[in-house]
Amino acid sequence: MSAKLLTLSVFAATLVFAQAGGPPQPGPQPAPPFGPGPNNNGGPNGGPNGGPNGGPRGPIAGLTQAEVALFNEGLSRFLEIDSVSGTQPGASGVGLGPRFNLNSCAGCHAQPGPGGTSPRVNPQIPVATSFGATNTIPNFIQQNGPVRVVRFVRNPDGTPDGGVHDLFTITGRADAAGCKIAQPDFAAAVQQNNAIFRIPTPVFGAGLIESLPDSAILANTASNAQKAALGIAGRPNRNGNDGTITRFGWKAQNKSLMIFGGEAYNVEQGVTNELFPTERDETPGCNHNATPEDHTNTTATTVLSSISDVTGFAAFMRFLAPPAPAPATASSTRGAQLFAQIGCAQCHTPSMKTGTVTSAALSNQTVNLYSDLLLHHMGPNLADGVSQGLAAGDEFRSAPLWGLGQRLFYLHDGRTSDLTQAILAHASPAGQSPAGQSPTGQSYPASEANAVVAAFKNLSATATQDLLNFLGSL
Repeated sequence: MSAKLLTLSVFAATLVFAQAGGPPQPGPQPAPPFGPGPNNNGGPNGGPNGGPNGGPRGPIAGLTQAEVALFNEGLSRFLEIDSVSGTQPGASGVGLGPRFNLNSCAGCHAQPGPGGTSPRVNPQIPVATSFGATNTIPNFIQQNGPVRVVRFVRNPDGTPDGGVHDLFTITGRADAAGCKIAQPDFAAAVQQNNAIFRIPTPVFGAGLIESLPDSAILANTASNAQKAALGIAGRPNRNGNDGTITRFGWKAQNKSLMIFGGEAYNVEQGVTNELFPTERDETPGCNHNATPEDHTNTTATTVLSSISDVTGFAAFMRFLAPPAPAPATASSTRGAQLFAQIGCAQCHTPSMKTGTVTSAALSNQTVNLYSDLLLHHMGPNLADGVSQGLAAGDEFRSAPLWGLGQRLFYLHDGRTSDLTQAILAHASPAGQSPAGQSPTGQSYPASEANAVVAAFKNLSATATQDLLNFLGSL
């Protein structure tokens, strides 16, 4: 938990965003505060594929004054930069490491603003050597490439792994005396086709997704004539504890925003918390704080300053507004019709409706997420060999498409910045994963998207552009 907590009045009537100040920030800079105005995507209308020119999102409409204050407090925690013990100038957060991928939530979730996805310039590179750290940068981490997390498919004995293997360690840092641990051998893992990559998922509108009842998601499993003709099925992932539907993450592996945030805090930054209170690496000399490092502050004098960072993260994501689509044009309107005609909407369901939840702003709302939140077989070309919950190695959640025009990297591993190539990559015949692609040699069924991609390839050049313009407007 940060040593400097931003206390905001529960009676705040308007959104307040703290401006960065003081000494230069170590490692990646936090994403800029929310606000209207052009973003820097560099494409038409501000987005690489014609996305809206409205900048990043603030809180969802309809919040109470107390909910706005909680959102702001959560934002301050989301922007916080962590060091090992809070002693690094400009990094007052506590608990970084022993292993980590980055030192701030907003570093990964930065495009087009806090809560988004991977930014244009990769913040993982400067953090690798911040405050004296001696890390080397793996060759799959590039200056202008996506923020990436690495999972190993198999353990050395051949059994399934699937876990995150953090890029960096705190070894050599000025605030980590006595810690001597090595980075994983990523070069060997890549050579053995044992490393797969994931990029950050945007969390805009995440509270609306969390508020969807299971029945709304299950309704998407019903077959219809078009779905049957296209060979599309889909199934939910489920929580092993209570059996309810999970919905967050590339494989819909996380149940709630609290769990999503708590796991990321522990896995990506190494910060133990009340949901994940155990260090992932307990090497002597590398654990510098009592655990959990992030926890409820029982000595706080205000409610807001008492909450844990994870509680703040969840509140920020829960009350963060969804992406706003661009105004429809004649071309994007035609594209929307094509989206339904060729079958894209059978997986990327345009909308669902939330149930009655404790926040009026989230209750009984239409959610234009463009996802059924179900798992689908995507074939060997996209398969990563990692199972999470019920999701098999070739199954992925239909990624919500709202905000697509604001993104710079596509697919679960960020392999392309070309939207057309991302669509084409959805097609894959049954068979084994291609040579040189992890996991080599494992057999998978054909992609459920094959017939849809075939229809896309048969569109005229004008129709193709109409569809791309529609996707870029979301």
